[in-house]
Amino acid sequence: MTSQEKMEKVIALAGNPNVGKSTVFNELTGLHQHTGNWPGKTVSNASGLCSYRYTNYTIYDLPGTYSLIAHSQEEEVARDFLCFEHYNAAIVVCDAVCLERNLNLVLQTLEITDKVVVCVNLLDEAKKKKIKINLKKLSQILGVPVVGTSARSKKGLDKLVETMDDLVYQKIKNNPLHPTYEPFVEQAIEMVEQELNKIEIHGNTRWLAMQLLDHDDVPMMMDCQLETMEDLQNKIEEARILLYHHGIVQGHVKDIFVSTLMQLSENICHEVVTYENENYMERDLKIDRIVTSKKIGIPLMIALLMVVFWITIVGANYPSELLSNFLFGFEKYFLQFLEFLHAPVWLSNMLVFGMYRVLAWVVAVMLPPMAIFFPLFTLLEDLGYLPRIAFNMDHAFKKCSACGKQALTMTMGFGCNAVGVTGCRIIDSPRERLIAILTNNFVPCNGRFPALISVITMFFIGFQSSVGTTFLSVVLLTSIILIGIGMTLFVSKMLSRTILRGIPSSFTLELPPYRKPQVGKVIIRSIFDRTLFVLGRAVSVATPAGIFIWLLSNIQIEQTSLLQMCSNFLNPFAHAIGLDGVILVAFILGFPANEIVIPLIMMGYMASGTITEYSSLMELKTLLVDHGWTWLTALCFMIFSLMHFPCSTTCLTIKKETGSWKWVGVSVLIPTVIGIVFCFMLTTFVRYFGII
Repeated sequence: MTSQEKMEKVIALAGNPNVGKSTVFNELTGLHQHTGNWPGKTVSNASGLCSYRYTNYTIYDLPGTYSLIAHSQEEEVARDFLCFEHYNAAIVVCDAVCLERNLNLVLQTLEITDKVVVCVNLLDEAKKKKIKINLKKLSQILGVPVVGTSARSKKGLDKLVETMDDLVYQKIKNNPLHPTYEPFVEQAIEMVEQELNKIEIHGNTRWLAMQLLDHDDVPMMMDCQLETMEDLQNKIEEARILLYHHGIVQGHVKDIFVSTLMQLSENICHEVVTYENENYMERDLKIDRIVTSKKIGIPLMIALLMVVFWITIVGANYPSELLSNFLFGFEKYFLQFLEFLHAPVWLSNMLVFGMYRVLAWVVAVMLPPMAIFFPLFTLLEDLGYLPRIAFNMDHAFKKCSACGKQALTMTMGFGCNAVGVTGCRIIDSPRERLIAILTNNFVPCNGRFPALISVITMFFIGFQSSVGTTFLSVVLLTSIILIGIGMTLFVSKMLSRTILRGIPSSFTLELPPYRKPQVGKVIIRSIFDRTLFVLGRAVSVATPAGIFIWLLSNIQIEQTSLLQMCSNFLNPFAHAIGLDGVILVAFILGFPANEIVIPLIMMGYMASGTITEYSSLMELKTLLVDHGWTWLTALCFMIFSLMHFPCSTTCLTIKKETGSWKWVGVSVLIPTVIGIVFCFMLTTFVRYFGII
């Protein structure tokens, strides 16, 4: 049988967050993966191909969820797939260290389908903490196969695939454990389930019956007559009356289900889990007493941020210089190649001095800091520190009537604001999710870091490389970041008191155990998934932007270029906020990507409309000073870099997440107006008192 003749099967991969589910998925599917959107949802899905024997298995990596009683879009996606989609088997991944909490999802899944394989992952961590799990006995109790794995070291994955295949082809007979409730609860469930069985629906009738007893907004993939729906509603009301006579009202039925499952999970773990060291969590608790303490937590977070910036700034200098020399050195060969093709002079100039120089500058300036910053950030994530940041910031966001999870989406924005906006899906409340989306741009993305670092070095530090100057540079950059975080909190509070009024919701934040980061995989993942992705976006934008700005700089009307005309028009307004027309035009034309703002300013100041080959920041400072830059201009530039409209990618992401151009407009207006006001107030103050 050839690969083309292989059978096609579908597997659902479910599990709690932080159980290594994505690692299992990556190891099973390798490079045969695809990312898209779930039908009707903005939540992205990942599917991959795993071939075994005579079957091609398409594995869907469902969003992490603690329960099928959904509270967020991601949890809804996991619930809807397990309850309504067609799949041949489900793999539920559990954390061996926290098995009791994970069994809740396993038991709920067993109520939906008999085709379940339980994957107890992270056995290596459980072994370190001297936790033993009797997998054979757990399988006997649950009535389904249980496979132990350590996905990060690829142990047990072959057995998992083999068991999955045996289950699909019925070589294993499952006899799953179905939780039972009080007799009157079972009677109410049966009443609704019998009515559901009279109509053709695609979904698990028992699970639907349980959910309908509690609330009415459960998606039921059904197509039936109005009379049938009325009969169903009458039966639901009759069942609710039965529950009411036993003291259970609508909205609290799920409490019966949850408490029963929790008690059952506890009983199962008592039989199968053995703790040789009852204080296995003591090390993590000791670290958390420091990391999450009220006195040390926030200062430690700032110190770690400064360390990351220190390594990024120091480490990026030499690679950036080498890359700049290489790319600009290659320019002459590009020019000679065009001359060999007998290309017109205007075309050669546009491609070399317009497109290529902008492209070379963006790559030389962006790639080194990103290649350092993203792996460092990912290492903190892999270590388990990022949830601690959310814990530390929760109180501040709660005071702003926002959600503590916003701290996580804010940290995502350090890499890319579009990614931060997408990450807001983890926030359950639509109101709080919208607040997080609208304020994410106050955190400078990686595209803005190089410009901020360059301006700080040129106008506030000096060019003598020393420990002191580097430290001062880090302090100034960290201060800018803290201003952005402060504005995030302030604007969140203003929004929650005006157009997005509401009470902050509570949420359960899991603090995962500290884990030894897999440095090799972290570096590879951060480079391919983040660095090259962001760089590719910048390059795709910089290429046409370089051509466009060259045309604006070289097309003249009455001996004045179009770029000069635009900058002259904006100059009075720009002067009032401490900038000039060229800078403002650069920000506007840099809307596709923040990375190209500095190259556009350089081209705007050059009469020829090209970027000069600057081998050092000192030469660049000379250009800027010759065109009127002062320390005030530099400071206003940094403030406006921090607080101005999002880039085009972020705006499109906001439209996708909110479904409305209105909120895109609000997200553009808020930071831009605040940035203008800040710059105007600062400029007015400095000029009034004659400080400059």
